[in-house]
Amino acid sequence: MKLPNRTNAIIEPDKIIKYLLNVSHRRGGSKARLFANFGYNVLRWEELENDIRKYHLNEDVTMVQETDYGIRYEISAPLQTPNGRRLFVRSIWQIDFETDVPRLITLIPA
Repeated sequence: MKLPNRTNAIIEPDKIIKYLLNVSHRRGGSKARLFANFGYNVLRWEELENDIRKYHLNEDVTMVQETDYGIRYEISAPLQTPNGRRLFVRSIWQIDFETDVPRLITLIPA
């Protein structure tokens, strides 16, 4: 199954800029350093957003779980990164109760 309503998926710029690509973030810093090794950086943060949309939103969901806030979906697939190497990651999405649009929760290098 594909992520429901994936064409309208929300990826907040701050999620990428202030967390996933922020080497100073206390929880996201290690992810940011890894993503930097694959050619992603804050100055071109849109590349990561575009690659998530291109390589993850077209893949099948690998896990579905209901939480107190909505339904979470996990997609496990590689990204073709700016430096030409593939990086296998899991993306976590949530469709909050009373909405129908998935939003990116996080991206986890696997």
